[in-house]
Amino acid sequence: MSKWHVHAPDYARQANEHPHLSIAKVWDEDPQRGQEWATELGVPFEADLNQVLEDPAIDGVIVDTATHLHKEVIIAAARKGKHIFTEKVLAFTVADCQEIYAAVEEAQVQMMVSLPRLTETAYLYAQQALDQGLLGRLTTIRCRLAHNGAVPSGPEGQGWLPQRFFDPVACGGGALIDLGAHPIYLTNRLAGTATAVQARLSSFLGGEVDDNATVIVEYASGALGVIEAGFVSGGSPFLLECHGTEGSVIVTDSTIRVNSNHSSQQGWHQPEQLPTPLSSPMEQWVDRIRDGKEPTITKEDVIGLTAINEAARLSHQEERRVKMESQSC
Repeated sequence: MSKWHVHAPDYARQANEHPHLSIAKVWDEDPQRGQEWATELGVPFEADLNQVLEDPAIDGVIVDTATHLHKEVIIAAARKGKHIFTEKVLAFTVADCQEIYAAVEEAQVQMMVSLPRLTETAYLYAQQALDQGLLGRLTTIRCRLAHNGAVPSGPEGQGWLPQRFFDPVACGGGALIDLGAHPIYLTNRLAGTATAVQARLSSFLGGEVDDNATVIVEYASGALGVIEAGFVSGGSPFLLECHGTEGSVIVTDSTIRVNSNHSSQQGWHQPEQLPTPLSSPMEQWVDRIRDGKEPTITKEDVIGLTAINEAARLSHQEERRVKMESQSC
């Protein structure tokens, strides 16, 4: 359902490769884009959303519309008994997330929001190091994800990221709500309950949405989270730093290093054993539908992601520190 998001072809590929999934048809809010994609995938195109949702042969939908359409499309799908797989973020506000979950739970369908880095070795090792006490008490997390997708290049003077990703209505923001989603949910998972947020959402190139953002999050544990995202950074690696009273873990792309008072090796070194990655979000979605297996990506992860984004927007707009309210899940 829609090829709006740049990850939609990846999810279509994952669906086609999964033994229990097949693509039946394509719907898109842009009929021309949808027809072209349906032809590419070798399936029919359906311009009427209701016709798709009324089809008894369809068990589930992959929703990759612009974020501002998520609530309408997902709730409609849930009410027609369709399972839902979608892309981060779920919605712009916590209230909208809760309304979506209420519809999903009432319909007794399964919804998965893809937060893929929670299944990867880098996060799993950082969590393991914290759980085993290698870092002592966590004091600071820094997580950064940025690329140069907005930096002008070529004769048209635009970056490689589609221009629709700079639409403030469709996207609800820029670099933070898109790329920053990954650092936000990783930092939340590692640090716990957020209590306050202070943010600066900058438009380095002068566009309508932020292309360079930094957020400081205070957590109930006393730890600080520093979240960075941008569309104007060439060659910037993925960074995850977890620092504690007795050690640190630093991830640079796929390289993991640890330095701990509790390690048999002194100084910085790479761990000898690393955790095995978890099943992908799509695999977890299917396992939940078919076998009732509890997913590792949770409702709390999804709502916590939107909560930080919502507080960061308010902090930037009002130029102040925003205290977080308890998020009822």
